Amino acid sequence: MDTFQIEHLSVTYSDGTESLRDINLAVQANQVTVLFGPAGGGKSTLLRSLNRLNDLDLGVKVSGRVIFHDQDVLAATTDVIALRRKVGIVFARPTPLPLTIYQNISYGLELTGEKRKQQLDQAVEAALRQADLWEEVSDRLNDPANSLSGGQQQRLCIARVLALQPEVILLDEPTSALDPISTAKIESSLKQLKQDYTIILAPHNTQQAARAADFAAFFLQGELIEYGPGKEIFTHPKDKRTLEYIEGRYG
Repeated sequence: MDTFQIEHLSVTYSDGTESLRDINLAVQANQVTVLFGPAGGGKSTLLRSLNRLNDLDLGVKVSGRVIFHDQDVLAATTDVIALRRKVGIVFARPTPLPLTIYQNISYGLELTGEKRKQQLDQAVEAALRQADLWEEVSDRLNDPANSLSGGQQQRLCIARVLALQPEVILLDEPTSALDPISTAKIESSLKQLKQDYTIILAPHNTQQAARAADFAAFFLQGELIEYGPGKEIFTHPKDKRTLEYIEGRYG
């Protein structure tokens, strides 16, 4: 079953840079789909297209269709706020709110109208457990979020997304600023999370891409070069350019 059906998606920025060119891609539900390739290939632009964050860049031109629940995400009638609740995103650098650990998770729920303390408590604990952080912070929920380590802050950001019960989690180089132990914890969490969520990951290196991918898409200069099951892409790629990148000959 497909979560997203991307059809002829092209994105051009206001300076004329063509970031994506005629992308066609079906994203499988409850799988980790990895977008990999050299910097500037369009991976982040694709992630930002899926929940309309590209709207924040003035002058960007987007064409094609992104189908989610039988609706075109790119249509003018799309409720963007509702879309971003269903399709959450985590960025490369941890961005905790200047609040307590607890409030970082509860804040989004309170904005949606949830005020019941018991419900908020349950949601905060559930999200922190899913992000593999509860055991480390359960006795310090009222501490400032910025008192956490970098790896803990990134897992807090993942928990913040999970608290809103999305269907899809987008991750843009989520471990690029983290140490190997924190990276391993997040990668382990992703394997568990895909049971309940569709995950689209743009990792910061090929090794992580190969470890995490159920499906993999190789991007080069705005084009989708190759897409398929991760094991096939990373062991027997069909396109010479994919092979050369995996082998480290460029990028």
